[in-house]
Amino acid sequence: MTIRVVVADDQELVRSGFAMILDAQPDIEVVAEAGDGRAAVEAVRRLAPEVALLDIRMPGTDGIEACRAISAGTGCRTIMLTTFDSDEYVYEALHAGASGFLLKDVRRDDLVHAVRVVAAGDSLLAPSVARRLVAEYTSRPPAAAVAPSARLDVLTARERETLLHLARGLSNAEIAAALIVSEHTVKTHVGHVLSKLGLRDRIQAVICAYECGVVTPSPEGGPDPSSPAQGRRSPPGKPPLGGSDGAR
Repeated sequence: MTIRVVVADDQELVRSGFAMILDAQPDIEVVAEAGDGRAAVEAVRRLAPEVALLDIRMPGTDGIEACRAISAGTGCRTIMLTTFDSDEYVYEALHAGASGFLLKDVRRDDLVHAVRVVAAGDSLLAPSVARRLVAEYTSRPPAAAVAPSARLDVLTARERETLLHLARGLSNAEIAAALIVSEHTVKTHVGHVLSKLGLRDRIQAVICAYECGVVTPSPEGGPDPSSPAQGRRSPPGKPPLGGSDGAR
């Protein structure tokens, strides 16, 4: 199956560069390019692609508003393009429905991989973007957090454990090892967590876990290992959030 993509960026050279890389793949077709968010939304509604690659900062309708409109009105999944240390809207874009974040200096292979992963229904974050998400969350007033009892009572004890491991960035295989169950069982638990909490993907599950206090960020920007529910930390070098292992 060919993955159809809309690429939106107000810088023509950047836009055409990404389009050229993606179009060179046998399983990916760029069906439209757009110079602003409004044109991107119109192209998605008209052409019904599987993935939209959106720059966060565009004139008029920016990438966040475009992402919100695309997520609310179509089945297309979105990947946001950001420049680390200059964009401050990661948190808002994820809440708008973004399924992934990439830096604009992303490597060719990583760009292609990201489109395939998101088209398959998964989600991913560049590690540096993941750290920014944690920093953005911790800068918000505590009153914005949701009390755990208000949302998480619908989960079983094992589903809460699964949510904890998702927030720590573990893959399904790693969660299976931690819980001493099969990967198939983990996929079932993940599906139940997403369904019961009304979440679309793993990224939204991570956000929910931080908001509900399942894990708390450490000063270094990852989950706090001193948290009573924390248990084993993610393997060295593994980003604290996001990632993909080929399953929800």
